[in-house]
Amino acid sequence: MHPRQLAISNFAYDLPDSQVALYPLSKRDDAKLLIYREGEIKTSTYQHIADYIPAGSLLLFNNTKVIKARLFFQKASGAVIEIFLLEPYQAEYSQTFSQSATASWKCFIGGAAKWKEGELMQIVEKDGHPIQLYVQKIEQQTEAYIVSFRWDAGISFAEILELAGNIPLPPYIKRAATESDKESYQTIYAEQQGSVAAPTAGLHFTENVFDNLKHKKIASNFVTLHVGAGTFKPVKAAFMEQHEMHSEWMDVCKATIQALIDQQGQQIFAVGTTSLRTMESLYWMGVKTILNPACTDIAIQQWDVYEPSLANQNISASQALHSLLDWMELQSLQQIIIQTQIFIAPGYSFRVANGIVTNFHQPQSTLLLLVAAAIGEDWKRVYSYALENKFRFLSYGDGSLIYFKKHFTLEHPKVE
Repeated sequence: MHPRQLAISNFAYDLPDSQVALYPLSKRDDAKLLIYREGEIKTSTYQHIADYIPAGSLLLFNNTKVIKARLFFQKASGAVIEIFLLEPYQAEYSQTFSQSATASWKCFIGGAAKWKEGELMQIVEKDGHPIQLYVQKIEQQTEAYIVSFRWDAGISFAEILELAGNIPLPPYIKRAATESDKESYQTIYAEQQGSVAAPTAGLHFTENVFDNLKHKKIASNFVTLHVGAGTFKPVKAAFMEQHEMHSEWMDVCKATIQALIDQQGQQIFAVGTTSLRTMESLYWMGVKTILNPACTDIAIQQWDVYEPSLANQNISASQALHSLLDWMELQSLQQIIIQTQIFIAPGYSFRVANGIVTNFHQPQSTLLLLVAAAIGEDWKRVYSYALENKFRFLSYGDGSLIYFKKHFTLEHPKVE
């Protein structure tokens, strides 16, 4: 069955509100860890994750940093307008964050119907000095708006967000963000600003966990994929062919691609679905460069990896990644900054990764489809075990270490 024909109703389960984690644990690595390998399920904690990963393995982390993407402006009438930043408009992240007078963003707008025209303004303070921040609605798109910000303090937009923005907790965490969320909703290795949601699988990693991994000669490496609000986008279509996957910006340097090549023949684990999407996207980009070395557009669209012209190629991960490095040399690139829309669902065959560290995801979500792509119908056993054993779910919840199955079949109930 082609993933286009997958019925999202086959990926439902009952998630009680009581098992949705509204707050993080006081110690990150106290979080419970479910281990799934070759059909066997165990329980441990993140403190001991190194015990379940072979020496010589590589863990790939996403070092994106969550920005204060939620801003509030009040009209003269008293109506509050919420601006939720999605991604820079027609500019790269680093360029946008360094701008010192204006910046344009693609956004969601809460209360857009109450904001007909004109600028809105809020006053923020830096070192006791007031700064006027203005925003104007420029254009309406299908599911979002383009807005333009301006300010006159001569500071960067990154600093403006620190002063004016709020941490964008996911919609299923039904509470207001607190001061402590600024630290707890950020991995300890967060570095590259741009995400509007945390790569939550990494929230449980502490310096102690990294020390244990290093002691066992388990390597760590980093990519950047800026998590967009689309990661929470519900699948409203009955079948996946009617659902548009979100695109996200990834940023990967040549040294990391070389590390993935050097790791061939040993285990590679993605820490989080975003790291996995990045790693697998790199493979398919490499395949595109093998098929057409002169190509300039190697971005991955939603259904690319299931098209016979790509999927039927007998190309190893090493070959694809070597070709990608050669292509970067031709393009005089030290890093790849590009969008990926890769959709990983049952029917997908993993090319680079051998396993994933990930949290427990919402019913009928694309993230749950990714887990089903990894372990087939056993996703139901894993999630039933987690529910019965009182694991905490979603962003601030517990997590799992999942070894991918090599061969399995999925049941597909007949849809009348």
